Amino acid sequence: MIKGYIFDYGGTLDTAGCHWGQMLWHAYQRQQVPVTEQQFRDAYVYAERTLGKEPIIRPDFTFYKTLSVKIRLEMESLCFTGKWDADEAEFKAKHEAVLEDLYQQVKDITSHSREVLAQLHAKYPMVLVSNFYGNINVVLREFGLDGFFQDVVESAVVGFRKPDSRIFSLGVEKLGLKPEEVCVVGDSFYKDIEPAIKAGCHTVWFTGEGWTDKTYDESVPDKIITDLSQLL
Repeated sequence: MIKGYIFDYGGTLDTAGCHWGQMLWHAYQRQQVPVTEQQFRDAYVYAERTLGKEPIIRPDFTFYKTLSVKIRLEMESLCFTGKWDADEAEFKAKHEAVLEDLYQQVKDITSHSREVLAQLHAKYPMVLVSNFYGNINVVLREFGLDGFFQDVVESAVVGFRKPDSRIFSLGVEKLGLKPEEVCVVGDSFYKDIEPAIKAGCHTVWFTGEGWTDKTYDESVPDKIITDLSQLL
């Protein structure tokens, strides 16, 4: 008997279940950035670790600006490590091409998410729980998703990150419901599904293209979806 929902953001509402690393790599391919997949993966990991350690993303950054920084860090890593011998003009052109490509994709996906969330919002209270950089509320406004959630639990603000199950317990508390009355929707099995179950919630696993070929026990979540509209 579900009375409320908790949603993940990154990889769920903005990429339709596709891991962000894969989203970026496919944009690199479409825009013909001359690097291998392994070279890109190394740069992606470097950029994510850098963003996790250093307060580069400010609370007022839009997603467009956040994505621009992320891509720049990746591309700088590729150049510094000798994987990509780009001059200033090529660097700038490819950075802009990948950024515009991806941002348009995210706009299209969040538009679809917005339609689904609007219908769920009419029936259920909802909270967002996200590992993010401290600017998630700005990002939600940017894509017109800010009116659907009665509260937001963001890792950079509360001080702990998924897969710590406490972040979902905090989301349940914000809903004012019992854990067994709440359904968590997320794309990551180990960051969303497993800790949400540990917190006592029901779960819906939004599956798309993963970062690895690892397989998971599909009997663990209550439901598996491949499009957000399947929640309806």
